[in-house]
Amino acid sequence: MALVSMNDVSFTYAYSEQPALRDVSLQLEEGLLYGVIGTNASGKTTLCSLIRGLIPLFHPGTLTGKVEIRGRNLLDWDPAHLARAIGCVFENPFTQISGIKDTIFEEIAFGLENIGVPREEMITRVLGVVERLELQSLIKKNPNELSGGQRQKVAFAAIVAMEADFIVIDEPTSQLDPEASDAVFGIIGDLRKQGKSIVLVEHKIDLMAQHADRIIVMKDGKVLAEGPTGDILTSEIMDVADVPRPEVTDLALALKGTAKALPTLPITRAQAFDAISPRLSG
Repeated sequence: MALVSMNDVSFTYAYSEQPALRDVSLQLEEGLLYGVIGTNASGKTTLCSLIRGLIPLFHPGTLTGKVEIRGRNLLDWDPAHLARAIGCVFENPFTQISGIKDTIFEEIAFGLENIGVPREEMITRVLGVVERLELQSLIKKNPNELSGGQRQKVAFAAIVAMEADFIVIDEPTSQLDPEASDAVFGIIGDLRKQGKSIVLVEHKIDLMAQHADRIIVMKDGKVLAEGPTGDILTSEIMDVADVPRPEVTDLALALKGTAKALPTLPITRAQAFDAISPRLSG
């Protein structure tokens, strides 16, 4: 049974003339990290909203085709049950802070309170995620006084604390500096190793290359391709979608056909080092 199944799915937001998704057919499997890439307005966020159940319940419009989450029609899911089954980190952290808690500790614990997690377990979970995301210095601060980047880390921490098996993440590093971005991707990498199912939208293609099992390429609301990360990031579909490849891949392609051509097309720095190092030692 597929984690997510979409067959000929299209969606047009209310009061919009053009569909945000067009004839999308996808099969997503359990335990993998799917990276979703594409230019702005390609349909990435709409795809995430659909998987999460925000469409069509909270974002009204015209939905056609069939969407199933773990074998059950999306429209048959109770929204409360779906909220527990799928964690979600939005691109805009200002929409994910409750606004009713006085400290970061309470904010991270808010979701756990709502689902009745015992107090001692709640404290353990919150302290654990605070340490992993290095939020100790913020734990007593008011969430409403944080910067955008700090709010993003807190929103991410709250979802990680929920320990959902399936997480949809929409550009979690959009307001973070490189160091904080690496920290967040470290957590995403840990979640992947734990067997979590993840759908991740991210523009930082070099980080996506390191962590994604498979890539979904979107343009103009359509899915142009879906496949193993290495196959997609080295293919011509990246040019069609107008999405940049990893820097090391561009370097290898530039050397292709020359005396300095690499034996493989790397997508990560580690792969590039493995391809180049024999020449350096020789």
